[in-house]
Amino acid sequence: MDDKYSIHFFGGVGSATGANFLLQGGGVKMLVDCGMKQGLPDAHAFNRSEFAYDPKTIDYLLVTHAHADHIGRIPKLVKDGFRGEIYSTPETKEISQIMFDDMVKLLDMSSREEGVLPIYDHADANKALSLWKTVGYHTQFELRGGFTMMLKDAGHILGSSMYEITFGGKKIVFTGDLGNTPTPLLKDTEWVTDANYMVIESVYGDRNHESKSERRNKLKQAVLDTIARKGVLVIPAFSIERTQVLLYEINNMIEEDGVPAIPVFVDSPLGIKVTHIYKRMKKDFNLGVQSEIEGGDDIFNFPKLKYTVTAGDSKEILRVGSPKIIIAGSGMSEGGRIIHHEKNYLPDSKSIILLVGYQSVGTLGRHLQDGDKKVFVMGEEVPVRAEIRMVSGYSSHKDSDHLLEFVEKAAESGKLKKVFVAMGEPKSSLFLAQKIRDYTGVEAIFPDLGKPYQL
Repeated sequence: MDDKYSIHFFGGVGSATGANFLLQGGGVKMLVDCGMKQGLPDAHAFNRSEFAYDPKTIDYLLVTHAHADHIGRIPKLVKDGFRGEIYSTPETKEISQIMFDDMVKLLDMSSREEGVLPIYDHADANKALSLWKTVGYHTQFELRGGFTMMLKDAGHILGSSMYEITFGGKKIVFTGDLGNTPTPLLKDTEWVTDANYMVIESVYGDRNHESKSERRNKLKQAVLDTIARKGVLVIPAFSIERTQVLLYEINNMIEEDGVPAIPVFVDSPLGIKVTHIYKRMKKDFNLGVQSEIEGGDDIFNFPKLKYTVTAGDSKEILRVGSPKIIIAGSGMSEGGRIIHHEKNYLPDSKSIILLVGYQSVGTLGRHLQDGDKKVFVMGEEVPVRAEIRMVSGYSSHKDSDHLLEFVEKAAESGKLKKVFVAMGEPKSSLFLAQKIRDYTGVEAIFPDLGKPYQL
């Protein structure tokens, strides 16, 4: 049996998106995540390109969570010949199914506009789901080739996981995306204590978030200022976790802080479907939220909240008088219903656009974050007169200091040999790698795309 083990990085290097890692040894090849690249100029070409390996030779695919940049190319992997086993938590599989439905529709629409075939369709997505097995946290089981696997709670979104993989007397941990603990809804990220190798994310590797109280105060102030101005608060929000957290926070502001109830629209069919899943998965929430629910609080419902499912309902939002709040996808303003609302309200000086998450380079959200006074929305130049505000504290990612803390905890055992810093823009990854080296003495590297690293 081959006793040489290696890891390749075929995505998620030099970019926060497109995670795709290959671990091989013992005659087995396994992938961790198979995501789309988003926002960057080469994203479209990357997503359509052939894989750098033969999908037919892959035995396993381990999925950390259901964001598109971690699952978006799985149906293409299947279309191109993958017939192995896919693993994730039950929550990740359920959310992935509705994500695939949404992505197939978007791919079909964009392909028609470009006059090309979509990279996959519903049949490919359904085939992927037929290969999918689910496993809960802390359940250790064996894979072929002498690999043993266990999942831990990453605290990032519902069902998000870290994979602890043991092989040949060594252990490597793939963190996926790590949650911004403490989160309003989910349980805290679990610690890793005995790894020899680690592949860690670095979306916020070079900067820190606001405190829990500061992020809540910024959201509350944006709501109060919108009411005072009789304006519109537009929040581009990711459908998974961010939308649900915002609803929970606004619910508490109305119930506990005396913030007046104004019309709030969740204008995201995907976000609405995910919210229904969150409502059923109460066991995944932290103990404080579980207690609130047991006490009778419907945390995703409050006066004047409306879920707008149909396109007709979405268009009617414009007719509703101000003040009002619109929460819509996508989180980086790269598609979905949010761009229609931004086109309407970016020229309005009474409006506030509140950015509550990472904005990838090249996206409309990043242009707004960078202070552009004119942007292109749906092919038209739109003046930016609305106030642009940012709250990084609602990110579902750990910030720089807490990523370091996570590695420091793992290094306490003295077993940690090397940390691969990935899933971030180059400056974030390089900064975090240097920070890890300086504070822990552990070798931390920014890996090269496609280069094999022996373990």
